[in-house]
Amino acid sequence: MPTKLKLEGLDCASCAYEIEDALKKEGFEFALVNFATKEAIIEGDVEKAKEIIKKVEPDVEVMEADEHGHEHDHGHGHEHGGGDFRKTVYQIGVSLALFAIGIVMRYYYGIDDAFVFGIFLASYLISGWRVLRSAVVNSIHGNVFDENFLIAIATIGAFLIREYPEGVAVMLFYVVGEFFQDLAVDRSRRSIKALLALKAEYANLLRDGDVVRVKPEELKVGDVIIIKPGERVPVDGVIVEGESTVDTSALTGESVPRTVKEGEEILSGMVNLSGVLKVQVTKGLKESTISRILELVENASARKAKTEKFITRFAHYYTPAVVGIAALIAIVPPLLTGDPFTPWIYRALVILVISCPCALVLSIPLGYFGGIGRAAREGILVKGSNYLDALKEATVVAFDKTGTLTKGVFKVTRVETRNGFSEGEIIRFAALAEAHSNHPIAKAIREAYGEEINEAEIVEYEEITGHGVRARIDGTEVLVGNDRLLHRFNIEHDTCRVKGTVAHVVINGKYAGYIIISDEIKDDAPLAVKELKRLGIKKVVMVTGDNKDVAGEIARQLGLDGFYAELLPEDKVRIIEELEKEADGKVVFVGDGINDAPVLARADVGVAMGALGSDAAIETADVVIMDDKPSKLPRGIRIARKTQRIVWQNIIFALAVKLSFISLGILGEATMWEAVFADVGVALIAVFNAMRILK
Repeated sequence: MPTKLKLEGLDCASCAYEIEDALKKEGFEFALVNFATKEAIIEGDVEKAKEIIKKVEPDVEVMEADEHGHEHDHGHGHEHGGGDFRKTVYQIGVSLALFAIGIVMRYYYGIDDAFVFGIFLASYLISGWRVLRSAVVNSIHGNVFDENFLIAIATIGAFLIREYPEGVAVMLFYVVGEFFQDLAVDRSRRSIKALLALKAEYANLLRDGDVVRVKPEELKVGDVIIIKPGERVPVDGVIVEGESTVDTSALTGESVPRTVKEGEEILSGMVNLSGVLKVQVTKGLKESTISRILELVENASARKAKTEKFITRFAHYYTPAVVGIAALIAIVPPLLTGDPFTPWIYRALVILVISCPCALVLSIPLGYFGGIGRAAREGILVKGSNYLDALKEATVVAFDKTGTLTKGVFKVTRVETRNGFSEGEIIRFAALAEAHSNHPIAKAIREAYGEEINEAEIVEYEEITGHGVRARIDGTEVLVGNDRLLHRFNIEHDTCRVKGTVAHVVINGKYAGYIIISDEIKDDAPLAVKELKRLGIKKVVMVTGDNKDVAGEIARQLGLDGFYAELLPEDKVRIIEELEKEADGKVVFVGDGINDAPVLARADVGVAMGALGSDAAIETADVVIMDDKPSKLPRGIRIARKTQRIVWQNIIFALAVKLSFISLGILGEATMWEAVFADVGVALIAVFNAMRILK
């Protein structure tokens, strides 16, 4: 079982990568460190993991979460590189005041003695002691090329060449910049988590006739709870008394309230709007819909996009390379030309400050996490940033038909009889044969029968994948299915092609006739197809097990580019593989998430449609649309494209600024002040840019 650890004080994106890398090198097969949520998820020895984390990042305090998500504090809440808000502001204020006094005394009054040096040194230590301490501790543990080390070396070097006002200024403004950067990151984290603020704070448990307020994690299956108007549903359950309207927007992204009544399922995360509901708990908090959604979103960073992986690898080589260049600049030119060492050392120190890769390693994970959070608010669960990238590259979309493009609400519209059988006989035997099936067609036949089914009459039952069902009703053998079923069992019949969805019925080896079932196209399916084409999707097709006549009519009404009909599950996989060979981008398959598990798993991106509360859909698909609206797919593609656009804006902007300032630093044209902007300033801008994804 994976264990979740809270990492208090994890305010450095590079540190997250270092911790994850160290855990994997120490033998943890699964280790994920999520900078955006300050969490580590591991499989293995928890105590060993804690030791490794403390070794890599001594300032990070580890808090273990129990099965209900509570945190057990094993540290003292120390903030990594930031400290308490008021304390940090006070230190910055005192340091800035001392710095101003030193500047006035040195440059206005011309005093440059030991007293003035002491003022600058005091200002430097007050603002930068945490940076210096972290640099020393991290270096001892082998993490040499982090931002603390680079800033420490650069500022101490400035003191050594008697540029201590500039050394203090760099440290002071670095700390101020980091302070504002931390505020921006925290704001971004809060914004993302606000999108997912779906958990109820309490539950009203009905116990011995009294209502007791308890924590949601204390609820057990079978408990009865009361949900009052305005309260959020704490866990999944079934309504046993009452009727109300509920706001499902937190789960589905839809603003239109839904009416619920006795006997219907209600899911955690919904908000009760009107009547009082009495609900019997069917799932504990850990298994409830809301917990699965939050876990999916928080763990999505386990599947990193190529861009994230590239930047992680890039940062490992980029910073040491720049440090090497800085060392060469400080030593080689003076030795070759005979110039003084001081100006060249200054240039090298400037380059050290510029080289911090904060903007890249900080803004990119926040960008992807923001994209995943924004999609979740829209009712679209994306299970990894790699799937966001894949959605952006989609060029072919293949839809299943039933329950995806059509409502999947079937009604029997006609019964055709053969060989002397009556309509009543056909409907009765078909309903009994389909008694154990959850397929929409089976439900329609049972509804048409309208009487209570005595399951004791069903002696044998067999589902034949892609064909239908075979059952023995007392002494009568019944087959119900498609035309393939008739040919498989060599049943003589006079009808093969029927316009519409059809279920053929065979009784004791004789063809009894067929039942026509009608389905409707979803209201927003035409809009979904139109929007996909507007987004530049080159091919939108339908892949279905239904007959060609029905499929052709649906494809014509929706304006699809093509359709593939009468397919078994393995045939659907084959079609998707063929589409992938032809496509110059990614192939997306959209299905119901239960019947289409093989093809969902095979497609570049498998999207489960209408999967609210469905375990099978959430497990199988790469993307889960929490209501049954196909128009959510183009919305998800837009979010994916916006996310990648902003991520690449940050990469290009950060690299362009850094490389420009490094070039200026080598030429001696860049100062320490400009170097601080190229580090902290660029990171701050990149973080704010990443937050645009949430809008």
